[in-house]
Amino acid sequence: MRNSHRRPRRNLYGTLATTLLLAPALTGCGASDQTSGASPSLAAAPALHNALPKSVKDSGVLAFAGDSHPPYRSVQADGSVTGIDRDLQVALGQVLGVRTEVKIVSNLPAALQGMLSGRYNAFNGPVEATAERERQFDTITWMTSRTSYVVPKDSDAHVSSAADLCGKRVAVVKASVVEGQLAKLSRYCTGHGKRAARSIGLDDTNATLLAARSGRADAAGMTQAAALDVTKAQPDTYGYVSQTEEQGATADHLALLVPKDSGLGPVLQKAFQRLFDRGEYRRIMKRWGLTDVMVDQPVLNIAGEES
Repeated sequence: MRNSHRRPRRNLYGTLATTLLLAPALTGCGASDQTSGASPSLAAAPALHNALPKSVKDSGVLAFAGDSHPPYRSVQADGSVTGIDRDLQVALGQVLGVRTEVKIVSNLPAALQGMLSGRYNAFNGPVEATAERERQFDTITWMTSRTSYVVPKDSDAHVSSAADLCGKRVAVVKASVVEGQLAKLSRYCTGHGKRAARSIGLDDTNATLLAARSGRADAAGMTQAAALDVTKAQPDTYGYVSQTEEQGATADHLALLVPKDSGLGPVLQKAFQRLFDRGEYRRIMKRWGLTDVMVDQPVLNIAGEES
């Protein structure tokens, strides 16, 4: 990426450790079997386990916050969580010699505040790594994405490109990278003599999709990965359009976040690097059809490097 790291590609992972990995998964909302999805090619790294904060080593658990956001996190009827996020957490837990647990929260602000108050150790996004966020959090970039807009196929909004969203109602997750990208699209609209898109801020991706399906919004804004997941799962119901660079789109750096004062940032970056080095990162991304948004290396605090 730069210096000792290369940038993400512009196109759109001792005995004590063994005991922890084989221990039963925690019960409760969002907890799932730690061994499901585990890779036999990953071994615990004692040095990284020893570098974890004492509270994490004592509990043997790394607690993640997460909102409902397929394909990153899908909450099943029994409360278990599946998705890219869960696969990555299991792999990171193997490397660190701890169990990982995800607790579902209502939205991004709840995840960020929950980390700052000590309820959770980490949040795996998708959230953009920005200089403002890096004042409070360490960020580990692990993928890129562009913004897309999902539109019901039976809609009468006549959206065949992102430019057609000028003057339309677009549901987005509050405080998300997509909300910022929609603002850029609106500036493109007004710069071309059209009305700005109207942003409808909601708590999670499912809510934005419901708004579009019910007619409350003309489209649901989300990451390209999420749009691909939705349209693949329901090809007869939804289509999507993507924002272009002319319309303000950028390839956003999406990252895992941990509180800056926790000491977890450098440890998790090294654990992620092991996933890259052993091919586990590519395996997980390929499983979810996201090889075109992979990065070359996981970078710690990329926004600070770019400023």
